[in-house]
Amino acid sequence: MTSENPQHEPVVIRDKRRLDPVTGEPRHAMPEPPPTEENVPKAEALMLEERTRDLQRVQAEFANYRKRVERDRGALAEAAVGNALVGLLPVLDDIDRARAHGDLTGAFKSVADQLETVLGKLGLAAFGEPGDPFDPTVHEAVMHEESPEVTEPTATTVLRRGYKQGDRLLRPAMVGVTDPAPQAADE
Repeated sequence: MTSENPQHEPVVIRDKRRLDPVTGEPRHAMPEPPPTEENVPKAEALMLEERTRDLQRVQAEFANYRKRVERDRGALAEAAVGNALVGLLPVLDDIDRARAHGDLTGAFKSVADQLETVLGKLGLAAFGEPGDPFDPTVHEAVMHEESPEVTEPTATTVLRRGYKQGDRLLRPAMVGVTDPAPQAADE
């Protein structure tokens, strides 16, 4: 047993019933006890810490959002340029055919050179030359033959050049492929 000590705080009993048991009338909510001096700094510090964490989280989310939007905007712009370049590929095919037939002269040659320069600045690069090793990821094989003159599958005939924009394949090159001839069983 403990002896009663006048220095101890008195016991406080709080009745939280909504109806008064004696009168049956609804009770009005009791206000919270006023904060004591020792509780205020702790509560403020906790609130400040919580709000700081919230602010840091929101800032990080916004930074990630901004990066994602910039990346998407760049990809969308590159795709739009790629789609415009795909629409100009038949014109480049006509210029290549005119060049092959010797019809690319005078002012038309100057316009063709300017067009190819501008398209090159936009990232358009032609590929598919006779003698290139055959790569099914960038070549479309439409003819096939065998020859002892090659040691690996080779694009020996280029029917239509292929085009890339950076790493993006816009159109594969249409080629004739020559495979090495099989060795005779005697050799």
